[in-house]
Amino acid sequence: MFYFRFIPTFARLELKIEMEKYIELLKKLISTPSFSKEEEKAAEIMREFLLNENIPFEVKKNNTWAFNSHFTKGKPTLLLNSHIDTVRPAKGYTLDPFTPIDDDDRLYGLGSNDAGGPLVALLAVFLHFYEREDLPYNLIFAATAEEEISGRQGLEIVLPEIAPVAFAIVGEPTRMELAIAEKGLLVLDCYAHGKSGHAARYEGENAIYKALNDIEKLRNFTFEKDEGILGAVKITVTQIEAGTQHNVIPDICHFVVDVRTNEFYSNKEAAKIISDLIDSEVKPRSFRLNSSGISINHPFARKAAEMEIRIYGSPTTSDQAIISFPSVKMGPGDSARSHSADEYIYKSEIIAGIQRFIDLLEGLRI
Repeated sequence: MFYFRFIPTFARLELKIEMEKYIELLKKLISTPSFSKEEEKAAEIMREFLLNENIPFEVKKNNTWAFNSHFTKGKPTLLLNSHIDTVRPAKGYTLDPFTPIDDDDRLYGLGSNDAGGPLVALLAVFLHFYEREDLPYNLIFAATAEEEISGRQGLEIVLPEIAPVAFAIVGEPTRMELAIAEKGLLVLDCYAHGKSGHAARYEGENAIYKALNDIEKLRNFTFEKDEGILGAVKITVTQIEAGTQHNVIPDICHFVVDVRTNEFYSNKEAAKIISDLIDSEVKPRSFRLNSSGISINHPFARKAAEMEIRIYGSPTTSDQAIISFPSVKMGPGDSARSHSADEYIYKSEIIAGIQRFIDLLEGLRI
């Protein structure tokens, strides 16, 4: 049985948190395939756990959320959120991705690191504070779906049910370092238009060559504002397709651009700048996943700084992107292990993560 002892810096109080049930919960989740849009069984496992803890909860599709026992109208609300869906196993797996393998401190399995560890850590923190009457804020724990595909049936449909929320911690593997901001995601479908002709004759306008000119412009272009916590906007051409047969000049070339926006540009602004830069037709897939985060002077960030926790801006996208109120990304595990073969997390990381979360939330005023 795993136990964790936490002694807060402001008081010499000894607390014990039983860890075994959270590790067992994580093992159940690993054993249950939960691909995006297929999270029904994982949601049932989360609900069964809450029932066994005598915690009322609410549901919507494959999302589950619960309120702390002394939820009080008028107090600011703090959301603890992580996701129950996973990507599909990488081809390089040497272990069964759905068999939790407990190798001393290391726990293997699909979703163990992303985001099972952060999920059960935030759940443990929620249960720790659940009966507290002296909290200066309300707490909501939400286990949500479709994060891995930025789907519309996950946290996005939960937020209207729990509003207003003052602040959120989104559980992702950050090595318990604090991501106070994350880049937005903008995907552009670009179409270079030419004119078809016979490849043997000097006729037509080759759409591939036009696309290459635009791709070169994108490769050399830098957005002006890049000195914030998120760094420069990153532009990457990730796909290209054109042509029907070897002897026909292609009249259209389609290429895809992955843009990671920083805090200085909305996705809509970035799309317009790129559209004005290149000759190809630019069609944004969506503007909804903008950059997000909090000020370095937010009370949560200040407390993290006092605890000497590393603060940074994250290049990856999570459910933070659909949150309109102040939020951070934080959790046990390491982002470098996410979506990799033979994914794993250390149980000691989860235990230490719970310690750090409790220390951050004790006495916090938002």
